[in-house]
Amino acid sequence: MISDDDGTDVRYKRKIVTRDELREAIGPRPRERKVILCHGTFDLVHPGHLRHLMYARSQADVLVVSVTSDAHIPKANYRPYVPQDLRALNLAALEVVDYVLIDDDPVPLENLRFLQPDFYAKGYEYAASGINPKTQEEIDVLDEYGGEIILTPGDVVYSSSRFIETTPPNLAPEKLVALMSSEGLSFADLTAALDTLADTHVHVVGDTIIDSYAYCTPIGSSTSKTPTISLKFEEQIDFVGGAGVVARHVRATGAKVSFTTVLGDDAHRDFALRELEAGDVQVDAIVEGNRPTTNKLVYVADGYRLLKVDVVDNRPIDTATLDNIVRQLQSSTAGVFVVSDFRHGIFTKQTIPTITGAIPPGCVRVADSQVASRWGNILDFPGFDLITPNEKEARFSIGDQDSVVRPLASDLYRRSGCKVLIMKMGARGVMVHRGDSGSLRDFFQIDSFADGVVDPVGAGDALLAYATVALKATESAVVAAILGSLAAGTACERDGNRPITPDHVREKIESIERHLSYK
Repeated sequence: MISDDDGTDVRYKRKIVTRDELREAIGPRPRERKVILCHGTFDLVHPGHLRHLMYARSQADVLVVSVTSDAHIPKANYRPYVPQDLRALNLAALEVVDYVLIDDDPVPLENLRFLQPDFYAKGYEYAASGINPKTQEEIDVLDEYGGEIILTPGDVVYSSSRFIETTPPNLAPEKLVALMSSEGLSFADLTAALDTLADTHVHVVGDTIIDSYAYCTPIGSSTSKTPTISLKFEEQIDFVGGAGVVARHVRATGAKVSFTTVLGDDAHRDFALRELEAGDVQVDAIVEGNRPTTNKLVYVADGYRLLKVDVVDNRPIDTATLDNIVRQLQSSTAGVFVVSDFRHGIFTKQTIPTITGAIPPGCVRVADSQVASRWGNILDFPGFDLITPNEKEARFSIGDQDSVVRPLASDLYRRSGCKVLIMKMGARGVMVHRGDSGSLRDFFQIDSFADGVVDPVGAGDALLAYATVALKATESAVVAAILGSLAAGTACERDGNRPITPDHVREKIESIERHLSYK
């Protein structure tokens, strides 16, 4: 077997052609060898598709299959399930198919006019209850040059969406290879990128949170007269969270980290400084004696979170503190700045322009605005190089709860003016938008790489850290998104919000390579 670097048989890839290459290959009408065209999404190739294609091939000498590009699939959320390059490759691997074309238009009318196939095959279901208006438009184009429509047998109708929604197959490694192949990347390139992260200096500014977990045992109601729950305290464990853990994740990549934050004059401040310094984070903490260090205490019993108590002062920071933050940013030697916004006093409508304006020109600017329990908006950070909201935060920012994820991401990308948008979608992975040129490469999706979720807390922080440092080190949005996704998947497989090292990511890359080589 003749294979290229990603293990794909080049004989299959040779079938995937451009529109101009295809017209040259099949020639103009009239032709000695008749050409038939099938068009569709082909999200998962199922028995219905195979019957359709085999019948079409029996009616002509050359079978061409065009697939709708990712940009023009509005049906259902998180679709297509399989990206266009992999869908095209799946079809090219079929012996019955001679050529595959990715259609850049929402409907196949222009390709029909351009290629002028002798026949155009549609499933019988498209005419079973009368001619659909869209099908009639296709027939009208065929009539313009003398082509014919052929209806393939339709006694059994299958649905890709039904298969996907019933038992979604795990195609994350295969989709990753298709994306990397389209970008000329290999797994060796990803591993090499990890070796460059230590050369980066990142400055993180944001709200530190101490996350506390009080583990208890239920012992029943304390009285029969009130619904008070009685718990036996077992232990309390504290973690540095918020922007503090973001700084620790960035440091774990190997990058040098400076951290600007605001703390209170209390024991939680001392704990935060000890933990951050132990993690080799250079901390420039500003202490405001009239506010507490933000602490979020959760009472947990039998694995359930019973109660959450926040010790927090969300008033805006004072003028002296703001001036101090500005001086730290202006004098920083970092090449990357991350604003980690939890809306606990540092970032407000009034302070954000001043803080972001203090970032030295020419540096990479990254914004992460988390709105789980506060009123924050990623659009408060316009024109940044990278933003990483989750889907809920994206919908909140533009007031859109209805659109499917692709137009949602496109709208947010346009409004934010960012260079790269990585929209986190939980178990669905990430949607990445990196341009507005109209090219099919402007956006792409990467599935989750979590093999058995233990604790998803911290996945977003790991993604932010690796995507940020990799974007600076490699100047590649694709490498940044891939390494961020791999780090996030690895974080999900570990208990607690623990920083992920490059060795952890290397292990994930090696496991994917073993999967793809059937080892």
